[in-house]
Amino acid sequence: IDDLAEADYSLNSLPAVFRQFIDLDLKGIVYPAGNYTGPPYVAAPFTIPDQSDSMLYLAFSEYFFQTSSFAYYTAGAFNITITEETCSYFNISTEIFGSIIPEVAKYSVTPYPVMLKLMATEIPIISLEQDSFTVEIQGSMEVFAVLPDSTTQSLFTMNIAANTSLALNIFDQKLVGSLCLNRLQFSLAHSNVGYFEISLLENILSYILQTEVIPSANAKLSKGFPLP
Repeated sequence: IDDLAEADYSLNSLPAVFRQFIDLDLKGIVYPAGNYTGPPYVAAPFTIPDQSDSMLYLAFSEYFFQTSSFAYYTAGAFNITITEETCSYFNISTEIFGSIIPEVAKYSVTPYPVMLKLMATEIPIISLEQDSFTVEIQGSMEVFAVLPDSTTQSLFTMNIAANTSLALNIFDQKLVGSLCLNRLQFSLAHSNVGYFEISLLENILSYILQTEVIPSANAKLSKGFPLP
């Protein structure tokens, strides 16, 4: 698929040949690149609805997406760092955070650039229902001040719970996706600047995730999964 993951589409059994169609039962497992340890999921059997108005029907089970989530989580694909240089829409600094949180202004009188480190703390949960594909992500965001000597100083860490929807399409023989953020929840995990109400930061953090993280994820999803 890419330098992080590989897909196994080998046959589970011999092709079943019928008078009007052929059934191919493929594995559909995604592994971290070079690591073929079995994922912590069990594949459940499923059937394709009985239809005959198209030449080809291709179905992916929830298991395929679960192993994809596991593979990319294992490879660290859900970890992202945002700095002043990579932030597209505005310069993030202690001055901006200090204008919202008085504790940051007291802790860091001199304005410094800010670095955000986001990571998934659990394997994202895939839920595949009729007309619905959701991804639940539990993660953390640690906020650092970047000092003049390029060292960093941790300001605070937050827990993040994100509910997203995934839309899928087939394009150029690839399965491509687009992620949409539905809901976010924040809680303060640790602070070196003192306790503060996390609700003060919800707007700016939601904006950063919508303008930086989601577009980055969609850029990767647009490259697509090669189809068998």
